[in-house]
Amino acid sequence: MTDVKNWITQSEIEALRKAARKTRNPVRNELILLMMYRHGLRVSELCKIQMEQLDLDQSNIFVKRIKNGISGMHPIAGDELRLLRRYLRERKTSLPWLFVSERGNQLARSSVNKMCGLCSDIASLPPVNPHMLRHGCGFFMINKGHDIRAIQVYLGHASITNTTIYTKLNEKQFVGMWE
Repeated sequence: MTDVKNWITQSEIEALRKAARKTRNPVRNELILLMMYRHGLRVSELCKIQMEQLDLDQSNIFVKRIKNGISGMHPIAGDELRLLRRYLRERKTSLPWLFVSERGNQLARSSVNKMCGLCSDIASLPPVNPHMLRHGCGFFMINKGHDIRAIQVYLGHASITNTTIYTKLNEKQFVGMWE
């Protein structure tokens, strides 16, 4: 029996981002998908991001991890920074949370789950849940050849054991070993 795929690929995140542009909150939803993928965020971590965690001048975000994870500063890439600035120009609230609902409250986990499902439907992908974005980040980083210890810290894993799951499907790790 084969394992069910529980992560997304680079092409799938691009399809999801394109789909998010067709939703009621296109900029916010695209940014949510991108940040969850790029920073390996759990849905709770995303919903709890506060404005004070952003340093747009230095293009950084302080990621506060849950589950006794390792929190730390993450760089914000250029395309992500542009989308973030665009979202902040549209955002009409002084609430401390980065992501807010249409009713002006802290964004709920259930809303993010629904949005991921909607975007996967629009993109004609199998159902995508928020945690698949986090796993996609881990697999992407391993397949790019990043050090597993660096990935452990980036994803906030207290134990390297949690990070090793991303090495299981990396066939590329063996290419060229005997050359």
